Amino acid sequence: HAWSTECRAPRSPSVLRVRSPVPSVVSIRRRLTIGYAAALAITIVGFGVILYLNRRSASFADLDNRLELESRLSERYLADSYRVLGELVITIENDTTPSLGANITPYFDSFRDDYLILLGKDGRVLYLSNPVAALSFASIDQLTRLAAGASKRELGTTTIDPAGGLVRYLVMPITGSDPKLGNILVAASTSSNAIAPQALLRSMLVIAPITFIASILLGYWLAGSSLKPLEKMVDELTEITDGRSLHRRLPVDARANDEPARLAQAANGMFERLEQSFAAQQRFVADASHELKTPLMVLRAGVERVLVNPNTPPESLQPLDESLEEINRMTELVENLLTLARADEGLSPLAVEECDVAELVNEAAETAGMLAELAGIEVRTQVPPGPVLLNVDRNRVRQLLLNLVTNAVKYTPRGGQVGLGLADQGSAVEFVVRDTGIGIAAGDLPHIFDRFWRADPVRSRESDRPGTGLGLAITKWIAEAHGGSISAQSRPGRGTIFTVSLPRQQQPAVVS
Repeated sequence: HAWSTECRAPRSPSVLRVRSPVPSVVSIRRRLTIGYAAALAITIVGFGVILYLNRRSASFADLDNRLELESRLSERYLADSYRVLGELVITIENDTTPSLGANITPYFDSFRDDYLILLGKDGRVLYLSNPVAALSFASIDQLTRLAAGASKRELGTTTIDPAGGLVRYLVMPITGSDPKLGNILVAASTSSNAIAPQALLRSMLVIAPITFIASILLGYWLAGSSLKPLEKMVDELTEITDGRSLHRRLPVDARANDEPARLAQAANGMFERLEQSFAAQQRFVADASHELKTPLMVLRAGVERVLVNPNTPPESLQPLDESLEEINRMTELVENLLTLARADEGLSPLAVEECDVAELVNEAAETAGMLAELAGIEVRTQVPPGPVLLNVDRNRVRQLLLNLVTNAVKYTPRGGQVGLGLADQGSAVEFVVRDTGIGIAAGDLPHIFDRFWRADPVRSRESDRPGTGLGLAITKWIAEAHGGSISAQSRPGRGTIFTVSLPRQQQPAVVS
C-alpha cells in the first residue's frame, strides 16, 4: 500500500482545512432595498418640492388676481361716482388739505383685510384704509412712496414692519374719474396666501415618512420574494460539489419564462454536458486501467524471471531492477486509478461487517513499526484495552490506516515519532495518525485530498519520496463511503495530524 500525496517544504503556519462559506444573496436583497429606498426618497422629495412650489405660485397668482380685481372695481366705482356726484375731492373750509368726499369713503372702508391708499394728482394722500392706518408711520410712508412713485401700472412685493411682513402690492393710475385723483395702491399680506402651501408642506412632512417606511418594507419583501428562486438555486448548487453530483438538476417552472427560469435551464444544460464529459472520462480511466493491468503483470513476470536467471549478465541486473521498480509503481498507479474509477461509477460496494477496529489499528502499527525501524523512527500506539466494535469494510479501513501510517513514516525524518491512536466517542470512532515530520504548508493544506495533486519541490518521481498523488484521495473516499469524514491539521516543521471519524450508525454506501 504505497502512499499518495506529496507535501511541500514548510513555508508558514497552516490551519485546519475549512470550506469557504457560500456568499449569501441577502446582500443582493439589501443592495436592492437600499437602491429602491434612495430612488424613492429622491422621488418623494422632488415631488414634494415641485408640488409645494406649484401651490405657492398658484397662491400668489390668486393674490395678484384679487389685487387686480379690487383695483379695477375701485377705479370703476370712482368713475361711476364722478359721473353721478361730480367732484369727488373736496377741501374743507379753513383746511387746505384735500380729502375724499364723505359719501365716497364707506365703499373703501369695506377693505378690512387689504391695504388701500388713494393719492391725489399732486401726490398727497386722499384716503388710507383702516389696515394701513394701523401700520407704523415708516410703513405708511413706505407704501405712500410706492404709490406716488409709479407713473404706470406696477405690480411688486415689498417688506414692511414686522407686523405687516411681506406684502404684495399693485399701483395703477385712476382714469375716467375726477382729474384731481392720482394713483391708487392696493396691497395684501402674503401670509394669508402662504397658509395653504405651508399646510400642504406640513401634511407632506407627516405623511412622507410613513409612506417611505411602508414602501421600504414592501420593497424589502418584494426583493426577497423575487430572489427566492435564486436562493433555492444557490442551495442546489451548493450540494453539487464535484463530478459525483452532476446528475442533480435545478427545478424549473415550465410556466415561467423569467430570468431565474432561463438561468436554471442554462445551468441544467451545462450540468448535462459536464455529466456526459465526466462519465466519458470515468469510463476511459476505468477501461484504460483495466486494460493496462494484464500487460503490466506480463512485464513484471518477465523481468522477475530474468532477474532470477543465473545466466543474466551482472551488468544487466541494475537496469532490470530499476525497470521492475517502475513497473511496480505503474501497477500501483493503475490499481489506484481503477479503485477511484469504480468508486465514481458506484461499482465498489463495501463489504460491511462488524469487526474490532482496535485490531486493525494494531496491524497498521506493526507495519508502521517495520517501516520505521529501517528509517530510525519511533512508533507509538494508543489503543483502548478492550475491543472496539464497528460495522465497517475491514479491508478498506485497513487500506485507509496503512496509507496514513506509510505517509507519516515517509515524511518523518530520522529520530522522529509516528503515533497511532484510537478513541471511542460513543456515537463515533476516531482514528488519529500523527507525526513529527516536515508538515504541510498552509497554502497546500486545502489541496492534499485532490487527485494527482503534488506539492513542490517533491513533485518529481525521481525524488526520495515518490508517490502517485492518489493515496489521500482514496483515503478520503473510504472515510466518506462509511459516512464519516477526514480532516488534517499541520504546522510546517512541527508535523501533521490526520483525524478520521466514522459514525456507529452510518449508512455505508459507495460515494458516487
